[in-house]
Order: sequence, then C-alpha cells, then structure tokens
Amino acid sequence: MAAPRNSSRTFYRRGPEHRFGEIINFADIRKRYDFRSIEIGRWVTRDENEQAAAHFYDALGDLMAILNGPEALISLRGTLAFQYGIGGRPGVAAHYTPATRCFSLAKNAGPGSIAHEWYHALDHYLADKCFSDAPKGVFASKAWLHDATPVPHPLNDRLFACFKAIMLGPSGEGPSELCRASMAMDKQLNSLYYSLPEEMCARAFEAFVQDQPICNHFLVKGTRSSKEAKLGLFPQGEQRQRVHQAFRDYFDLLGAGLRRLCHHV
Repeated sequence: MAAPRNSSRTFYRRGPEHRFGEIINFADIRKRYDFRSIEIGRWVTRDENEQAAAHFYDALGDLMAILNGPEALISLRGTLAFQYGIGGRPGVAAHYTPATRCFSLAKNAGPGSIAHEWYHALDHYLADKCFSDAPKGVFASKAWLHDATPVPHPLNDRLFACFKAIMLGPSGEGPSELCRASMAMDKQLNSLYYSLPEEMCARAFEAFVQDQPICNHFLVKGTRSSKEAKLGLFPQGEQRQRVHQAFRDYFDLLGAGLRRLCHHV
C-alpha cells in the first residue's frame, strides 16, 4: 500500500507519445493490455473517467517502455484486475489486494502511486513461480527473506539478486541501509509497515522507475526529495545504484522472454 500523496489534477510528464491525440477510455486500456477486468465507480463522471484513463494510459505506456517488456507484462499475462473509484480507503491513493489480484486507484488519487502498487502485484504474482513451497497469498520478496525453497531458473536468480540488493548490505550479509532505516522508522512509529519486505521492495522499485529518462509523476514521484526519501526510506547512493542495476538486469531478461513467448502465441 502506498503512503498518501498530495492530490493534483495536473502531472508532470516527459516521455514518448502514446495516445497520438486519440481520446482514450478504460475499455481501450483493457483491450491493449488484456487486464482481467476493469471496473469504474458509479460516482466517476464522464470527464473524470476520460481524464483518469488518459493519465493511466500514459503511465502504463511509460512503465512498459521503462521495463522494456510487452503489454503482457503490465497485466501480468492477463491475471491482473483494475478498479478506478471503487472501494477506496481514506487517505490512500491506491492499493493492491492479493486475494483478488486487483489494483485499485482512488477517484481523486494523487500522483505517484502506480509504480508502487503495480510492483506489489508483480511481487505477489511471482511467488509461486519462484518458490516451490511459498504459502498462498505471500509475496515473493517475503518468501525469499523467509528462506522458501527456490525454483531454479535464470530469471529467478536475477530476481533474487534484486531482493539481495534491496534488503542486504553490499557484502550480502546483514541488513542494508534501506532496511535499517525502515526498521528504525517502524520502531519510532511502533508499527510494522516500512520494514516489511514487500514494502521495501516496492519503494526500491519506485526509485528504479523514477531514475529512468522517462519521467511521469502520475506513475512515480517522491523517491529523491520527499520526507520519506530524506529519512532513508528509499535506496540512496551506492545502494540505489546496485538496486538499479539489479532491476535492469532482471527486467531486460524478463521482457525478452515475454516478447518471445508472445511472438509464438
């Protein structure tokens, strides 16, 4: 679950053209990416629907370009559902629900929530593909940290390298700087949230996405200069570089494999 972000109706973006002047709706998004389902809240007006669909379409196109993968990656091969303006939580811009494999965006969602929640969906989707004994509903990152039995595969090896770069120090032993800062924040708040493996990995993914040449504040924002960033709750410095390279290696291999698979279907 992403932390609340400031709401805004305009979002800074620097990236390739995706809509080419066309008016996009959520049916177009579902068709292009093959989402399992898309539901729109009954209180979403036509103008709000159109505006949100345009922002979301650009954000997903930018994410696909950043990850160097096909449309099937974005919908997790048609398994991911999406809701807009339904079942929102007070103060929360977006959330992912593992039980229904559904990504939800609040009607008045602020910028920067999509990358975080999409990574939760990916992390959840990968658990039973990476581990032979992962409990149902668990995230791959949590299963890795709890020493679940890995499924041997080059893709899984690269994903585990991402987890290692995020949660462990440079030597591969002891907690990383991100992990220590996250545990310190949870101790201060007397809670368990920031140091959850799935939350650390989602924030690390946000940082990876924001460090790309494509910039989209509807997709991701706040990993460099926000209050959370200044508290060390996103990867910093040398660790950020290691995380960036680990994610790049993983998504390049994943994207290539998915493109080959889609080409032969």
